[in-house]
Amino acid sequence: MGNKRLRYFINGMATLVAWAGLGGGAVLANEMTPDEAGRRLKAAYPDHIATVEGGAIVWRDGTRLPIDDGRGVKPFDDLVRAPDLQDIFAIPYSTGPLGPPSVDADPGRARPEAFFDRMYGNCRAGEVQRNLVEIAWMPSRGRTTLKVTRVNGVAEKLKAVSDELEALPRTFDRYLIPVAGTYACRVIAGTERLSTHGHGIAIDLALKHAHYWRWSKPDADGHYAWQNTIPEEIVRIFEKYGFIWGGRWYHYDTMHFEYRPELLVK
Repeated sequence: MGNKRLRYFINGMATLVAWAGLGGGAVLANEMTPDEAGRRLKAAYPDHIATVEGGAIVWRDGTRLPIDDGRGVKPFDDLVRAPDLQDIFAIPYSTGPLGPPSVDADPGRARPEAFFDRMYGNCRAGEVQRNLVEIAWMPSRGRTTLKVTRVNGVAEKLKAVSDELEALPRTFDRYLIPVAGTYACRVIAGTERLSTHGHGIAIDLALKHAHYWRWSKPDADGHYAWQNTIPEEIVRIFEKYGFIWGGRWYHYDTMHFEYRPELLVK
């Protein structure tokens, strides 16, 4: 392991340990440098980002978007509500064994809306719809079609996910059919923030076998117990193609997957 990679590994582990010690009530200063955050974004979205320089990403038309807003440490609520590009990586996304996340560990929920609007469009302004395409979902099991964006190859990647899921034993079908939804121009429940469904990059699997933190009650300490029945085989296939899973969030949403390849770039 090179010195640079070793440094990021140590920093990442320190962040996780400190996060657990803080109980999720606050976040540490982001240990990932703006340059590394920019590198991962460029690697994930090469069709849109030309380069990274001077603490900003440079879009292919030459306009710039700062990576760090200079606000320093953010409490969890601010991290989710008003993140900068660097904050996307404040909580590392783990691809390890499935299990309960630490309190408030919601990797990927820090999502700067302006960044994603720039790539996928703003659905409220009717900009997303022109890039929506239909794909057949597990066609050997029925005639389900799903509407997702073609931007960043999302439709092709979700079709590849479908092909691999279709090869699983039929005992997995109960989690995969019927699909609860893909594109929808709506906000996240209980917030004013646009859902990734509004960008056409998310899918919710079968509702019958889903668990969602808002459907449960907290314990005496105000914490939510993680619940899940989605098999690891399904999660692994989605992650292989750049989709993160809502079951890896403390505020879990186990039916939910969204295309966020920057969180899986190494």
